[in-house]
Amino acid sequence: MGARTFIVAGGTSGLGLAVARLLVEEHQVIVLGDVPDEVAAVADDLKCAGIVCDISSYEQVRDAFAAAVDRYEVIDGVAACASVWAGGDLEELSPQRIRRAVEVNVLGTTFLCREALHHLHRQDFGNLVYVGAMAVTRARPGIPVYRATKSYGTSLIESLAEAQHSNRIKVMQLHPGPMPTRLQERVGDEFLDQVYAMPEQVAPEVVRLLQFTPDDLYVSGERVLRADGRW
Repeated sequence: MGARTFIVAGGTSGLGLAVARLLVEEHQVIVLGDVPDEVAAVADDLKCAGIVCDISSYEQVRDAFAAAVDRYEVIDGVAACASVWAGGDLEELSPQRIRRAVEVNVLGTTFLCREALHHLHRQDFGNLVYVGAMAVTRARPGIPVYRATKSYGTSLIESLAEAQHSNRIKVMQLHPGPMPTRLQERVGDEFLDQVYAMPEQVAPEVVRLLQFTPDDLYVSGERVLRADGRW
């Protein structure tokens, strides 16, 4: 297939950065992030394109995809790695943190999928990979808002996958276990898990899904579970 073009939302840290780092070895990559300095630093480090984009803004998502198409013409795959942490019991969370988690994990994921599928349909091929969380597969105390917002993403992806009616456009999801990333640090929370996987261990699976070709026998709707190191 040669060099292809991939968008990595949330590509400035954690799993998204690890995915982008693997992809740039052979492909064109556009990283999306909401902090200008971080986007510039990653783009310079990886020698890839970077676009400042807060995915909770539909206009910014729309414009980011338009810029990617203007530059590379096609989009072969989109990795939806952007997420906001909301750890703590419901009564402990401020209304502002609850709102931001919903804005990014719910609205942002919806806007990202909407634009991704618009362009994949336009060109009649491509892959969309949503990064969820193992937390949605089993209730876990202490993260009710985070789990609820990530569960929304899972439900959305499952419905979108069923709606494609074509293996040329694959909509898939991967659910990793806990990872020591900046997801918690950015809101001042401590990473508490003692058993976990590193982003670099999970990233190859995201890349594998992204690189499926239209003719590969891998159906839309597949859910991949990535354990957290316990098994």
